[in-house]
Amino acid sequence: MTRIAGASEGRDHEVCPFCAQDLDASPLIAHYQAYFSQAYNGLKSSITETGQGINTTHGGDVPAAFERAVRIAAQGRTFWNAFTDVPAVEVDTALVLRAWTAARDAVLTVLRAKAASPLEAMTISVETLTLIRDYDALRADVAALSGALQACNTPIAVVKEQATNADVAARAADLARLQSVHARHSDPVSGFCADYLAEKAEKTATEDLRTQARTALNNYRENVFPAYEAAINIYLQRFNAGFRLASVHPQNTRGGSSCTYNVVINNVQVALTANAGPAFRNTLSAGDRNTLALAFFFASLDQDPQLAHKILVIDDPMTSLDEHRSLTTVQEMRRMQARVSQVIVLSHSKPFLCQLWEGADTAVRQALLIRRDGVGSTLAVWDVNQDCINEHDRRHALVQGQLQAADPAAERRVAAALRHVLEAFMRVAYPAAFPPGMLLGPFLGICQQRVGQQNQILSQPDIDELRALLVYANRFHHDTNAAYETEAINDQELTHFSERVLAFARRS
Repeated sequence: MTRIAGASEGRDHEVCPFCAQDLDASPLIAHYQAYFSQAYNGLKSSITETGQGINTTHGGDVPAAFERAVRIAAQGRTFWNAFTDVPAVEVDTALVLRAWTAARDAVLTVLRAKAASPLEAMTISVETLTLIRDYDALRADVAALSGALQACNTPIAVVKEQATNADVAARAADLARLQSVHARHSDPVSGFCADYLAEKAEKTATEDLRTQARTALNNYRENVFPAYEAAINIYLQRFNAGFRLASVHPQNTRGGSSCTYNVVINNVQVALTANAGPAFRNTLSAGDRNTLALAFFFASLDQDPQLAHKILVIDDPMTSLDEHRSLTTVQEMRRMQARVSQVIVLSHSKPFLCQLWEGADTAVRQALLIRRDGVGSTLAVWDVNQDCINEHDRRHALVQGQLQAADPAAERRVAAALRHVLEAFMRVAYPAAFPPGMLLGPFLGICQQRVGQQNQILSQPDIDELRALLVYANRFHHDTNAAYETEAINDQELTHFSERVLAFARRS
């Protein structure tokens, strides 16, 4: 259409820019002009605005607001019906909303079809008209109910005016008081009141007994806590602890009677708890806290008048304790053996148990081993003496026993033990030159370098002998022989080198 003017220049009529035919009698151009005319655009806008108006009026939160309004009206009717006649609010909101939504969606469907073809004539279907009539009928019922409810506003206003002139608060208070008096002297409240008065009297008697008990407890604590402080500090001194307790005072908590105290370190008192700075938790190490716990425990035993009839059970007391405190613990437990009926000690530390076993009364002591048994455990007799022997003693005894009575089944274990016997001897004989972690090979290199010097470790004959013994012993170790497990063993050769190893280990 924009090209028609250019193609028609110099002519007295409009022509087609492509075929030059006369366009005056052509109906096609008129149709195009009508399609794109302002009236067509207005029609489309009107269809769109109609659909938007329906969505605004009948969509979104409008149905929910209607349902909420019906519910509020029903609640108001329940209240006001006691003062004036108010019609029942019986609206099936679910039915109304279904009819409302169906009619709205049907109309919107017709509008969408019209928007897609604005110039085509549309006929509303019978189904759509039926949905609209159903919605109009329900809407008319709701409108009638709304009018009836609005008509009740006048008598309700009269009730409100009458209530304004009355002293409602005073009458409500009188009514509540009379109702309370009636309930007080009626069953079952009268029985409850009698029970309450009886319980109140018993509570008063109980509080009197509690006051007497608290007085007796306070008198007891005034005597016992200073004794505890002195006893605990004595045990801390025995444990060689670098601190002591001070300012031990009783206090009452929800959990019962307790006490507070300070820890004195280098003559400086550290509080049990503090918001900032030094406190019990950040000042004492784990070993110190365990030492204090043991001191508390032993001090409490000293205060027990029935101690001789008690069974003392101690579970793993060696956690985080150094050597001196471990020895003191053993000594204190030995002292307790004569003061209690029985002492039961549980521990994972075999050296500690061996040390305690050696000082126990051989006539009454008993050692048990807790051994895993499937998903549980079982008790067995424990050979303490056997576990108190260290690994070096076992290897030395193994080699010595093989020389005294040859056992073919033990030959490979004897051969593997020879190097360990030599290493253990060197560790004890030359601790500075042969520290833990060093192997005999590098050690021999150091010994060779120092031969003839003032810091000589081994003489040349000793170095040669140790090297020869090591060559044989290395045949039965994984780090020097990959096939150590299948290395052939000659019994006479094994006996010869076993004798030489033991002889070398006996040198001073």
